[in-house]
Amino acid sequence: MNLGLVASVTSPVQPKAEDSFAISFAPLSIEEVYGKADDCKNGAVVLMSGMVRNQTDGKPVIALEYQAYEAMAMRVFYQIAADIRQKWSIVNRVVIYHRIGRLQVGEISVLVAVGCPHRSEAFEACRYAIDTLKHNAPIWKKEHWADGSSSWVSIGACEQSGENC
Repeated sequence: MNLGLVASVTSPVQPKAEDSFAISFAPLSIEEVYGKADDCKNGAVVLMSGMVRNQTDGKPVIALEYQAYEAMAMRVFYQIAADIRQKWSIVNRVVIYHRIGRLQVGEISVLVAVGCPHRSEAFEACRYAIDTLKHNAPIWKKEHWADGSSSWVSIGACEQSGENC
């Protein structure tokens, strides 16, 4: 059992007003997410964009399909932001957006941005956010292969197995 996920689901973590979180069928906007992470107190905004690539382990991919247990995933996002603020108290903004539905090669599936006075902490917090999201959030992807086959992959299972999904 993943105790981090259990804690994030059962704890009543409330998001801070300056942070922003979303799960959406609509395409994600780098400009929008960057803008939400930006603040005059920042010396850095680090933004990570995850996108659909055209292959996995050399096998051609034509699309990915994402599904999420949205209410629980949002709680995980809130917990990630709370954890970031505990580890890096100087962080000003945390933004986590994830797409669901069918995405084509090249489309953005996830955006994570952290605004902070210093770049080092912004980089560390952003990496923590995406790594923790991939490990804990109840979000799954289905890979659609060029040969017409498809298979579901749990993102958390990728991280636990050491694969780069």
